[in-house]
Amino acid sequence: MQIQVWQEKYYKEILKKLARGESVPDYSLEPQEKLLLLKDRVVIPSNHEIQLDILQKRHDSLLAGHPGQEKTLKLIKRDFYCAGMNQIIKDYVSSCQQCSRHKNIHHKKFGLLKPLQIPSGPWNSLSMDFITQLPLSNSFDSILVIVDRFSKMEIFLPTYGTITALDLAQIFMNNVFSKHGL
Repeated sequence: MQIQVWQEKYYKEILKKLARGESVPDYSLEPQEKLLLLKDRVVIPSNHEIQLDILQKRHDSLLAGHPGQEKTLKLIKRDFYCAGMNQIIKDYVSSCQQCSRHKNIHHKKFGLLKPLQIPSGPWNSLSMDFITQLPLSNSFDSILVIVDRFSKMEIFLPTYGTITALDLAQIFMNNVFSKHGL
């Protein structure tokens, strides 16, 4: 593992300075194993096989018990340092099949779906939604979509993403109620 750290561009200069006996803030050299340490944590090279081995031992082993992302990160950060470690661990744990199969559900049960009543006539029941964040067209950046649930007739009205409730009521008065009644 140490040989690979020696070959990495960033750590080469640090290791040379430490080998000459110079001081490098936060870094030290463990003499017996010849490991590069960053604040008492072993520096891991950017080698996928070594990173995978550590992840498997700290996440997949029977003793580790498949802890979540935060706990796995704490377990590994306690002894090791690797550039981009947070993302590596996040990706590994989120792709762990055993974790996803046995993950606890942390939300209440979903409620039952209740279908809307069938409308009794045209323009008695409406659905509406906004299409937002569109490119500007005549200074408008959104579209208000109104659909009559009975006839499926649609009305598309240009509007702004910052429309207020008062503006929306005015649009309904001018474009829906004035033409189709209340």
